[in-house]
Amino acid sequence: MCKFSLLFCFCIFVAFEFANASAPDISNGKASFYELKKGNMSLKFTNLGATLVSFVIPDKSGKPIDIVLGYDTIEEYQKDTTYFGAIVGRVANRIGGAQFKLNGKIFKLAANEGKNILHGGSKGYSKVVWKVTKYKNDGQAPYIVFTYRSTDGEEGFPGALRVSVIYTLLSNNQLSVIMKAKSLDNKPTPVSLAQHSYWNLGGHNSGDILNTQVQIFGQFYIAVDNDLIPTGQILYARGTAYDFTEPELKPIGKRIDLLPKGYDINYVLDNFDVNKMRKVATMQDAKSGLRMDLSTNAPGMQFYSGNMLKDEKGKGGFVYKARAGVCLETQWYPNFVNQPSFPQSIVEKGKIYKHHMLYEFSIV
Repeated sequence: MCKFSLLFCFCIFVAFEFANASAPDISNGKASFYELKKGNMSLKFTNLGATLVSFVIPDKSGKPIDIVLGYDTIEEYQKDTTYFGAIVGRVANRIGGAQFKLNGKIFKLAANEGKNILHGGSKGYSKVVWKVTKYKNDGQAPYIVFTYRSTDGEEGFPGALRVSVIYTLLSNNQLSVIMKAKSLDNKPTPVSLAQHSYWNLGGHNSGDILNTQVQIFGQFYIAVDNDLIPTGQILYARGTAYDFTEPELKPIGKRIDLLPKGYDINYVLDNFDVNKMRKVATMQDAKSGLRMDLSTNAPGMQFYSGNMLKDEKGKGGFVYKARAGVCLETQWYPNFVNQPSFPQSIVEKGKIYKHHMLYEFSIV
């Protein structure tokens, strides 16, 4: 209860900051690194993509380990194709045929994955330099605020937006991520942002995540075609390779070989209410003793086991192989704008998009 009260306080703060469109840009338009520290936690970010670069926290022996995959330099992030730690959008995940119909008009988007569009296009939000409008690395709740003005027609999407992301370190080893988008004109547009970190609770350089144990509070998942575009069907996960519902956490690798390529699927999270936070996933690593609980107000979560990573040189020169990290990307369902039965997220004048995530870390 306490953690959600703290989060409510920061929602009020962010609402104020979000309205302050004239805040100066601390970064002066240059891609740089920023750090937040609280207690035993130390996080590094870059305003290129509003990206989480590193997350250092002690394991059960007290040894500090970095639990997210990433790079050492801005130049590597500029060339990145993995979306390591970035905020992706304007619409995360895939839109089939790189087009959608809204209010009777068809909008054609910039396809970047065959005939489809992934994570907002070839120059989505992960590839732009965000403003740093607030940065406080001390006190009870260190935070950093990234903002971006997304133009009308960017990657084919209608409407101009002001987008804001705030990362805040709260008490008891908690990280709050709050994403918002506000229309700057009268043009409705779909919005679904996602935080695309690859997690490895054994340490980013510890190998694969197959022994990492997971519970997902989602009894159903979104069926997809061969291009990972939703068919419109919602299927029951219980008793299948997609079943992580049991209270006794299951290793990611237990049934992964039953799937052609591994996990890359969107879960229908239980008890969705856009105005309420609830726990949607738990993940833990036996070797490090680290446990991560994730809460959100979003309806879905893309669970991706890093299948397409291939000899990616990362931090400290470590080479990330397939399944070196796992993504838990809370979001609105993929291709929602072409599936009227899915929860919709259309931003227009007077309506603000709000997506909250809360990570809580502990030792088990």
